[in-house]
Amino acid sequence: MVQPASVDVRLDRFFRLFDNHKYAHIDPSVEQDELTRLVEVDPDEPFILHPGEFVLGSTYEVVTLGHGVAARLEGKSSLGRLGLLTHSTAGFIDPGFSGHVTLELSNMATLPIKLWPGSKIGQLCFFKLTSDTEHPYGSGPYGNRYQGQRGPTASRSHLNFHRTIIEN
Repeated sequence: MVQPASVDVRLDRFFRLFDNHKYAHIDPSVEQDELTRLVEVDPDEPFILHPGEFVLGSTYEVVTLGHGVAARLEGKSSLGRLGLLTHSTAGFIDPGFSGHVTLELSNMATLPIKLWPGSKIGQLCFFKLTSDTEHPYGSGPYGNRYQGQRGPTASRSHLNFHRTIIEN
């Protein structure tokens, strides 16, 4: 649905749950294949997000941006007022990206929240660049860790992990 300054996106039926017993901790510098597992809920049934729980979801829509457009994913106000956070940090979508947008869903409420596949989960705001980018997402030096992703995609931070050694 087109809003005055945004476009609504809907929740898909796939979720990535964290298997807390597989690793002692999360390390963004190494691949941890078994950190999450993919689950699919029936389209007519909700996914129950418990208080304090964090899962990955995705938009039902595939988002494809041209080289002169960027976007930002924001939550829906009505859901935020129930304690649902739609994304933790990854709300920006680069020019040239194409794929399902992975959602970082958190329940900050004290009661479980039912998440219904096909329901409005967020909204995209679009920004026109003054000119097309020379290096759209997925090209050249920026890589394409998430280009073409289908459904909620686990972190691939290990593919470009870098840290600066801090001297005393």
